[in-house]
Amino acid sequence: MYLHRKLENKGNFFRRIRGLDFILLFCILLLGVISLATMYSTDGGQVLFHTKSHFFKFVIFTLLMLVISFFNIRFWFSVGYLGYLSITAMLIWTIHFGITASGSQRWVDLYFINIQPSELMKIFIILCLAKFFHRKRLDNVNSFYSVIISLIIIFLPMSLVIIQPDLGTALLISISGLVVLWFAGLNHKYFFYSFLISVLSLPFIISFLKPYQKLRVLTFLNPDRDPLGAGYQIIQSKIAVGSGGLFGKGFLKGTQSYLEFLPEKHTDFIFTLFSEEFGFFGSVILLLIYAIIIYRIIRIGSISRSYFAKLFCYSFGTSMFVYIVINMSMVLGLLPIVGSPLPIMSYGGSSMLATMIGFGIVMSAKIHSDQSIA
Repeated sequence: MYLHRKLENKGNFFRRIRGLDFILLFCILLLGVISLATMYSTDGGQVLFHTKSHFFKFVIFTLLMLVISFFNIRFWFSVGYLGYLSITAMLIWTIHFGITASGSQRWVDLYFINIQPSELMKIFIILCLAKFFHRKRLDNVNSFYSVIISLIIIFLPMSLVIIQPDLGTALLISISGLVVLWFAGLNHKYFFYSFLISVLSLPFIISFLKPYQKLRVLTFLNPDRDPLGAGYQIIQSKIAVGSGGLFGKGFLKGTQSYLEFLPEKHTDFIFTLFSEEFGFFGSVILLLIYAIIIYRIIRIGSISRSYFAKLFCYSFGTSMFVYIVINMSMVLGLLPIVGSPLPIMSYGGSSMLATMIGFGIVMSAKIHSDQSIA
């Protein structure tokens, strides 16, 4: 009996291994290797703090992703609300006891790692709303009750993140939530009216922005108004991207980066360094890897029997697309600087952890794609 159970467990383990999406896994690993090479370049061609830290985080979080993927998709359905409430509690804790850096109180000290709960909320708000809309018919999705509850789920963490203050991440959290509403079947007229009201309210909203946030908007409209101050980062970023040309200057040969013209190049502006060294064609290859990752996520959603898994995969894949577009638009001067990291590529443990948790749940949906949730 014991031997039979042992063989059965071993068989289940190998079935789960075979159930992984190996194309998605390969692209994630390839993106990780590229990110490590780019981080090595930000450290001046030496294995210094950022490279070491990024390497260890990528290895640990990749292993975590694989562990998460072996959990049944029903488990992730069951913890949807609990996960959301836990991260919301962490956001409240952050406001009162969080670590302050660069004028913002965004991190919680867990002794072995500093966590930014707002990054994790990007994933858990999708998980929560996917569970909320799982059993609802289309007419119930558009009911007053469903709309109000879903808006509360979105605006509660959004308001807590704005208090930190971190308006950029708050907007990304709201986008993640709204994407779920879109795929759940919320009437498109609500999105149109909301967009129209937002545009008309912009002058009123801007008046409530903090001085540094207003400065970012003004810098976006005219970076040359303060080329050595607020506009310096975006001006140098565009110079670096443009100087890369078609094929780039070569690995470890980016002058904007190595001569320290480009500050904070290891975080949100990592694409700038990559583009300078590998040029237009290198950037296209990077975008192609991201495109394959998003396609595989959407495909896993399409083959899943569970509506919860479909909603999560569609929403997570679309959110990934939005994060990438916002980051690249930001470093190219097409959007104001909002502090949006480039998934996997940018330095930052919380962002990578959140992304890997998302990938792990997607892999779980793939392994258990034949399972439905009542």
